[in-house]
This record gives sequence, C-alpha cells and structure tokens, in this order.
Amino acid sequence: MNPERIAAARRQMGERGIDTLIVTVGSDLPYLIGYRAMENERITALVLRDNADPVLVVPALEAPRVGSPVETRAWEETEDPIAIIAELVGEGASTIAIGNQTWANFVLALQDRLATARFIEAEPMMAQLRIVKDEEELAALRAAGAAADGVVAQIAEMQISGRTERQLARTIEQLTLESGHESAAFAIVASGPNGASPHHEATDRVIEHGNAVVVDFGGRLRGYGSDTSRMFVVGDPPPGFRDAFAVLREAQRAGVDAVRPGVTAQSVDQAARDVIAGAGYGDLFIHRTGHGIGLDTHEHPYIVAGNTVELAQGMAFSIEPGIYQTGEWGMRIEDIVAVTEDGVERMNRSNRDLYVVD
Repeated sequence: MNPERIAAARRQMGERGIDTLIVTVGSDLPYLIGYRAMENERITALVLRDNADPVLVVPALEAPRVGSPVETRAWEETEDPIAIIAELVGEGASTIAIGNQTWANFVLALQDRLATARFIEAEPMMAQLRIVKDEEELAALRAAGAAADGVVAQIAEMQISGRTERQLARTIEQLTLESGHESAAFAIVASGPNGASPHHEATDRVIEHGNAVVVDFGGRLRGYGSDTSRMFVVGDPPPGFRDAFAVLREAQRAGVDAVRPGVTAQSVDQAARDVIAGAGYGDLFIHRTGHGIGLDTHEHPYIVAGNTVELAQGMAFSIEPGIYQTGEWGMRIEDIVAVTEDGVERMNRSNRDLYVVD
C-alpha cells in the first residue's frame, strides 16, 4: 500500500464530498496499493471509506497474489462478494465514487444493495491524482522509453521485405519482452495502404519493395508503459512520401517544442497541427496529437483541441502527429515526453528520420 497516495485520495474525497471510493480492475488499484487485479468474473474491489482503513475484497484463490500490507477480506466461492462490499460500505454512505472499469453487472448489483447512495465516476478524482508523476514514476517511464528505443535499433537492422505484417509484429513483441519489458502490450505494423489506418491490426499482407511501414509498439516495464512510433520504408518510398514526411518531422518537433509548464494541452496539439495544415495536409491528420501515459498506455492528459488543462511539471504524454493518405500510405512519429520545471524531456531518443531498410 502507498500511504501517501491513500492520504491524497482521502483529501480528494473530502474536497469532492465523496464518502466511499471503490476501485476494481484497471490501474487505479495498483496506483493506490500496488496490486493489479485479474480481470475476470470474480470481483476484486478496494473499499476506501472516509472514516475507516482501506480493505481489499479479493477472491480467496487470488489472495496469495496480493502481497500488499492493506487489510484483505478474502471471499470463498460460496460467499456473496457484493454483500461483503455492501457491508463494508455501510448503510450510511451517501456518495460512492466507483472505478470506471468496474463491470456493469457489479455496479448494478451494488446499486441494488446500496439503494440510498449516489454513485458517481471515480475517474475525475483518480485522474487528478495520477496525472502528475512522481520521480519514481518518471524513472520507470524513462526506462521503458529507453528499452523501446533499443527495439527500434534492432528493427532498423532487419530485412523486413518478404515478411508479413503479422510476422514482423510478433518479432517486435518478442524483442519488446527481451528488452526488459514485463509485457508487450501491442505492436502495430501497417504497410503500404494499411498505413492509412492509425490503429491497423497486423495481417498476412506481405511487405514489399516500395512500401512505407508504420511501426508503433509498446509494453509495460516496472508497471509503466512505453509507446513509440517510427517510420520504415523498403527501398524507394512512394511518390510524394518524402515531402510529406519532412512536414511530419517538423510537426512532431513543433509539438515537442511547445511543451512547458503553464501552456494548455490544446496549444500543444495546435502547434503540431498548424505545421501539417500549413503544408496542405490538414485534412489528413485525423486524430489527436497525444495521450497521457503511465500505468495505462492511454490516460490523462489528452493532447487534443478543446482540452484546456494546463500542463504541469511531471505530466507525461505522447506527441504523435500523423498524416494518412487513404489507399496509399500513412505515417506517424511518436515520442513520450514529460513536462519539466522549465520545458520538456523526451523519454524516447531513437532516430526520428525515415528508416530505409531492405
């Protein structure tokens, strides 16, 4: 358990008029007590009341995994865990904040048992707690970024023509694990026209000469995420590709350079977007410039138009503008960055130029 984080959660609860916090699967639980619950039909829930010590309700068969000093209430297969949670919450609860990833059937059952209480989302409160990383978290993100950079260097030395997207994606996942990551979260390999789909899932398409290839991958190291994108081309790139890539390179640089304490998230998005729009590719940049990263690959702050959150030292997020020409190619450059006292730190240091490979 992290006493400082529990204390911070209690302060937030007091400020928001919340008397009970319930978090289940997802990253709020490990943030508060260092334990990540298994995602299955058996509920695990941390119950934090404003006037009582936190209690983790956990299936008995999973209790040995916890390894946390938090008080644990293990429930047997023949017990009703919803009744146990409701008893811990008590009839006097008026406002219950519940984790956003809690399964709907559990929420509905709890609402039925605690009919007089008001249920609200815990995410606004938890996002406020998690959005600024401490030095230990930043160190984990640096390590994850450096490990991902090492994978990029290995991909650059490969022959990727003749492989399918799926084969290359599996190789990247294996390299991610070998780099020190505990898990490989994803590997996007999008070649040729498939590159125009930002979240393309690797297929059996064979990578050929002249194909541009978007490579976007990440994993989890020390519990924290890596996420980086680099561009590869087999031989000569498609017509017009190098010109567009030069614009993308400048847009990504402009986004990073715009990061500093006090500016808004949307202003960073605008800095990258202005470069792409100014070169005539504005309609081909079809997603936000970035997303926060930490225990989750995607979390607050989101670097997007309309987000007026002011950046603060310790916030960490991606800068990943893209240009996508439907039916032809796509391109994206992505780095994780962190806001420093007076500017920005890149967590990814690998070469951002176009990698020409066999």
